[in-house]
Amino acid sequence: MNENENLEQDLEQFRAGFQDMKSEIQKAIVGYDELLTDVLISVFARGHILLEGVPGLGKTFLVQTLSKVMGLKPGRIQCTPDLMPADILGTHIVNENDDGRRMMHFEKGPVFANLVLVDEVNRATPKTQAALLEVMQEGSVTAGGDTMHLPSPFFVMATQNPMEMEGTYPLPEAQADRFLFKLRVPFPDKATLVEISKRTSGFDAPDLKGVISGDELVKFQKNVANVPVADHITEYAAALILGTHPETENVAEKVGKYVSYGASPRGLQALIRGARIQCALEGRTAVSTDDVKRVALPALRHRVILNFQGEAESQDVDALVQEVIDEVPTPAQA
Repeated sequence: MNENENLEQDLEQFRAGFQDMKSEIQKAIVGYDELLTDVLISVFARGHILLEGVPGLGKTFLVQTLSKVMGLKPGRIQCTPDLMPADILGTHIVNENDDGRRMMHFEKGPVFANLVLVDEVNRATPKTQAALLEVMQEGSVTAGGDTMHLPSPFFVMATQNPMEMEGTYPLPEAQADRFLFKLRVPFPDKATLVEISKRTSGFDAPDLKGVISGDELVKFQKNVANVPVADHITEYAAALILGTHPETENVAEKVGKYVSYGASPRGLQALIRGARIQCALEGRTAVSTDDVKRVALPALRHRVILNFQGEAESQDVDALVQEVIDEVPTPAQA
């Protein structure tokens, strides 16, 4: 069996695992087909997720359901203005050993889990938000001069409410940049609302089973990372990133007028990693420009920072990113 046949076989197993996970999640989550796909794309691309939506849309429940289906150890952090970094990471405490001597012991915080839910992340103070920087980038915690590695696989899924401004602290750009995708949770339509009522107004909760293990998840992540990406596809993705920067030559008019800073190199990583998963889901073994376009909005919307004029005129970042996607020529058009 040659290398290409091996890859096709690995991707076939990945697609089956992906669909099994999605079907199991949909026993508990009504609707949100595209949202669930994007969440799972981010999971298999080894990325953290920021979920934004008004209260009551099931953001927290989605993360809890995901941990059950993947059989991963969950951790939960409920953010409030008085939450401290030690409440997230853990802290050193004094214990007595068997000989009666006092010893320093590190009590691990809730981040020492596979899937960490950071609920209402924008309610935490900047000091506490900053405690997640090392956690999300390096997968480790440094305390008292010691560096402790977090379990693998490791994901942070954070939720935030876009409506409430009082008592909230917007995520710093460096923090938001560490999320692979930012996903907006839409309000359900009438048919979905009716189905939600039918499923949740009784006493019985859906019986969910673990579909894949943590080791299987890591195996799938490694397999999809082998999907080849041609140079012209990488160059197209890089052109999209540059298209979000106002100083770039021939940039879209609204980007030049309303954007202060464009997407970072992490945005390019998000495009390529997400496009690989999208490509594998469609049964192909080489990434196309359509795969990059498919993941561009969730990968870039939180990485484009409006200037004062853009904020004052309430410009829609999604519309600006979509304009970049529409205007940047694909390799076939160039």
